[in-house]
Amino acid sequence: MASADSDLIRRTTGGTAPAAVKILVAGGFGVGKTTLVGAVSEVPPLRTEEYLTVASVGVDDVGGIEGKTTTTVAMDFGRIMVNPRLVVYLFGTPGQERFWFMWNDLVQGALGAVVLADTRRLETSFASIDFFESRRIPFVVGVNCFHGRRDRDEREVREALDLDPEVPLLMGDMRERSVGRDLLLSLAEHLILKNSLT
Repeated sequence: MASADSDLIRRTTGGTAPAAVKILVAGGFGVGKTTLVGAVSEVPPLRTEEYLTVASVGVDDVGGIEGKTTTTVAMDFGRIMVNPRLVVYLFGTPGQERFWFMWNDLVQGALGAVVLADTRRLETSFASIDFFESRRIPFVVGVNCFHGRRDRDEREVREALDLDPEVPLLMGDMRERSVGRDLLLSLAEHLILKNSLT
């Protein structure tokens, strides 16, 4: 049975598929990647969450996130249909170092990325920033202010992450759809600006 979205695409585009944009959502273990994808996706997101077990003790650093009980072991996937001619696919990367080998596959075809950071553990976002910088993939940084808590201001975060001045940085609670939307709009504006300068 065809979905309503599929029927709409056929009626408005003459049967042609919409243009697709791939965006990665990255960051350290427990920064809110799964939460962000779930908050902005218009379809129920695909999640590959598994429970943390004693096997991960000493492997996964849960310092600062002791209440975390699950982890992404492959990826998260969500979709946003901007209009009948444009669809955005979101791919959330796994945060633990033992799964970083998957990033090389997930990044194929990505137009840009959102890097999430947690002010309690900013060092967990260094690898994601380095990854996108080394591949010259434009990104924005979203600081997840868990429950409205802000331990550092924007200047302190920029300095700690050694961000280039043109990299957009937004702070907010990633559980809120409007925060995720603003991050994605910021990335779109950043991509347009980067393309106009090249």
